[in-house]
Amino acid sequence: MGHYGTSLFLDGADLYKAPALFGRLEIPRRREKQAASTLDYDGIERNLSMAVSLSVVVPVKDEADNVAPLAREIAAAIAGEPDSEIIFVDDGSNDGTAQALSALKSEIPSLRVIRHAANLGQSRAIRTGVCAARASVIVTLDGDGQNDPADIPKLLAELRKDETPHRIGLVSGVRARRQDTASRKLASRAANSIRQWLLKDNATDSGCGLKAFRREAFLALPYFDHIHRFLITLMLREGYDVRFVDVNHRPRLHGTSKYTNFNRMLVGITDLLGVRWLQRRFRGRAEAKEL
Repeated sequence: MGHYGTSLFLDGADLYKAPALFGRLEIPRRREKQAASTLDYDGIERNLSMAVSLSVVVPVKDEADNVAPLAREIAAAIAGEPDSEIIFVDDGSNDGTAQALSALKSEIPSLRVIRHAANLGQSRAIRTGVCAARASVIVTLDGDGQNDPADIPKLLAELRKDETPHRIGLVSGVRARRQDTASRKLASRAANSIRQWLLKDNATDSGCGLKAFRREAFLALPYFDHIHRFLITLMLREGYDVRFVDVNHRPRLHGTSKYTNFNRMLVGITDLLGVRWLQRRFRGRAEAKEL
């Protein structure tokens, strides 16, 4: 399977399936103007087929005041990785999020910025980032600054444990002290109780955006909107081990949340029933070898 490096310069459906070119990256002239109008492409040709050890994917929507300090924190947190990249996916922001990210490119050379022309939702933004990523290991975190990038090394250490190489598909953060309103914490507690009764995936904090997983495992999952809330369930369905790590949670300093308890409840019921159907229709992980 080819890498998705060159997908950074394509739009629409091509973004998810373009294989990387080997050797020197070539951008057709007729595409260059189009790419510049749809993505934060700065005109510099880079060898995006070069492998890196870690890709950090951050979906953002209208977070102009949060992205710069968050990007700097991420860069500091993963400074110990030999080769890494940070991918922000701007999901159709209407403020200055894209401009704030573009201004950081000279300061943070590993920063890549992808912009959706319209708002497609958090799950699609995460998938866009994972498809564009060059590393086999992915870390995601929310773009509002509430997830602490300093916790990234803890998740990576758990994912890379030697006793079960490549069997740990996902390490999910668990917010030990949530910095949310009382109503949101109460709604989350109720939703998790219903989820446990129906899905039985041992997830006590499925809404934590801080996760580390293997790219190939993520791309093997059936995609649907809001899949980011069910990665734990679906990883278990595919036969991967899932681990949990306590992480820090911080108050939001700028902007407002894009979710309410009511809209989460409306989509949550349908999603739960759909994921339960996927669980029941799965016949087990295929163990296959070529003879």
